[in-house]
Amino acid sequence: MSSIKLFENKQVRTVWNEEDQKWYFVVEDVVTVLTNSNDPKQYIKRMRQRDTELAKGWVQFVPTLSVATPGGKQKMGCANTKGLLRIIQSIPSPKAEPFKLWLAQVGSDRLDEIENPELATQRTRELYKLKGYPDDWIEKRMRSIAIREQLTDEWKTRGIKEQIEYSILTAEISKATFGLTPAEYKKVKGLKSQNLRDHMNDLELIFSMLGEASTTEIVKTQNPKGFFQNKKAAKQGGAVAGNARKELEKRTGKKVISTENYLPITKKNRELKKGN
Repeated sequence: MSSIKLFENKQVRTVWNEEDQKWYFVVEDVVTVLTNSNDPKQYIKRMRQRDTELAKGWVQFVPTLSVATPGGKQKMGCANTKGLLRIIQSIPSPKAEPFKLWLAQVGSDRLDEIENPELATQRTRELYKLKGYPDDWIEKRMRSIAIREQLTDEWKTRGIKEQIEYSILTAEISKATFGLTPAEYKKVKGLKSQNLRDHMNDLELIFSMLGEASTTEIVKTQNPKGFFQNKKAAKQGGAVAGNARKELEKRTGKKVISTENYLPITKKNRELKKGN
């Protein structure tokens, strides 16, 4: 999706939404780029008339956000990645075809992975390799994914259903392990929408795995039911990893938590400039 932000030398404005921690794209800019329309507002109006299903869900797809313009902040219709891809499906333009083909390929890959889950693991490894991660780090990351899945499976069988509950329990493990919630940890590393664990070093990954593996074992032993009992178990599991982390820091005199990340050098430079 980053290719949409600068498409054929035409800039698509983006807005970071703190509420749901996602990037949003200005819909008028995307329509202008993909259609060469001189009046994107009218194009969008006609598009909504053609696609009645899109029109029905327009408010959900395209919230109004404040966008920086030469004349100051202005309220404009913006869409996140999911909403934007839905809108692109309704644009009958040759320039939109590469995105439609990509969507079709993603859908096909996902169906293949449902039939053969091993394909998902293979593709994940390949993606990490393409991004330049070392093999030993990839092995730890893949193991951390497996441990996470084991924990969430245990939570599911014990009454944890809502996504917000998963997030809170994960935050409890992280606080007990590192003294930071995932959101706070992201700020330390200068991240926004990126996956935190994809930017952890070896030790950070190891301790995050220890926190979740310990929680899994405690859950299996204590058999907690519902959110509040599982929250208590999450704190206990995180504390096991937290105590181990503190002991290592005491022995080495070095902090486990690091500001290092795997952001591209160009992006790191931009973040550094913003900080200055």
